[in-house]
Amino acid sequence: MSRVICVPPALLPRRRRRADTYLSLYSATEHDGVGSIATGMLDVLQFKGCYPSTPAWDFSTFALAVGAADLAVLRADSVDGWTRVIELEVALHDPSPFLARQAGIEEMLRFLTGDFWHLEFVRNGVPPPRSTAPTRFDADCVSLLSGGMDSLIGAIDLTAQGLRPLFVSQSVRGNRDDQHHLAAQLGGTSRHLLLNNNVHMSGPREISTRARSIIFYGYAALAVSALADVSEATVYVPENGFISLNVPLTPGRIGSLSTRTTHPVFLGQLQQLWDGIGLAAKLEPPYKHLTKGEAMLACSDIPLMNRLMPRTTSCGKFGRLNEHCGRCLPCLVRRAAFLKTGRRDPTRSYRYQNLRSGAPSGNTNDVNAAATAYLRYRSDGVESLIAGALSFAAPSERLALARVVSHGLQEVGTFLEREGIV
Repeated sequence: MSRVICVPPALLPRRRRRADTYLSLYSATEHDGVGSIATGMLDVLQFKGCYPSTPAWDFSTFALAVGAADLAVLRADSVDGWTRVIELEVALHDPSPFLARQAGIEEMLRFLTGDFWHLEFVRNGVPPPRSTAPTRFDADCVSLLSGGMDSLIGAIDLTAQGLRPLFVSQSVRGNRDDQHHLAAQLGGTSRHLLLNNNVHMSGPREISTRARSIIFYGYAALAVSALADVSEATVYVPENGFISLNVPLTPGRIGSLSTRTTHPVFLGQLQQLWDGIGLAAKLEPPYKHLTKGEAMLACSDIPLMNRLMPRTTSCGKFGRLNEHCGRCLPCLVRRAAFLKTGRRDPTRSYRYQNLRSGAPSGNTNDVNAAATAYLRYRSDGVESLIAGALSFAAPSERLALARVVSHGLQEVGTFLEREGIV
């Protein structure tokens, strides 16, 4: 078991175990061997005039701690080389609603990352920033703006509907400028909240980052408090249904080997937590029944989408490569979507433009896995792939989810046929 302690500097113990990881919340410390999380965030929020409620602040603090723990504990050091046992202590301003839901939160993280989490919520965490005259953004909803294709389409569609989204972005190496550019084109930088988890720690970092997405939701929670009407808010999560479901392409890609950032089960668990701690916001995935190609075809302003699309990023390895790899599943889905719509792919570069040459991206070959899944779908039907993967769905929704998996496989398979892979 690996233990990670995320607390303000005043709560750091004088004697620290060498095997544990210690991280100071919201400010750096001069203690040797102690890292830090989100230094400077208080200044950014106060500069923006964003003064969150206690539930929003504590959820964001918790999310930042989970993201840091995900980086600090290496999967390679676990018994099976992947599944970790993580003990996380995090100091909150008001831990009582989290303590009451501890088992459910641990189950939610288990689903998200595939690891076993043991949480300890303690008091005396950093209090939320306060002001007698907080700024309220001229916005009526929150929309995640990751810099990807789906979040761009979501932003365009919401604006076309007459809504004024407050865009929330997570600073990522390689596409910060693109996020700024997209926000400026879609509603102005005055409706853009770009935050950085700014984790500093010594030693190697885990690169699988299955928990990184929860930080994004933490920032969304902060943004909810900055809306003009905070009595009820909608947080839009624009992600196509095929990627959200992320049905295992092969038997070897079950569980945490498939990301669950926007999976319906995770979003349901997160919604339950938000409701339970008193965070008045509703998570809404507008494209859960559409493939990426279908979302592109249905976009409300296709000329604007075409103009901004070159600045979007889909590859999960973009921060390390500074370009799209072209071979991972998100890249394959991206390339397949352009083929589906009949549009020229404006992506600046793919490291592996030719799928039949070059090394596979990452530890698994997504090209082979996608090809195997497509051939299985073509010979045995979609039920051969989704039989257990949609067991969570109510009968009334299962048909729509099966359809999006079927159409998503067809999109990717058509692209692989064109590339001569199948």
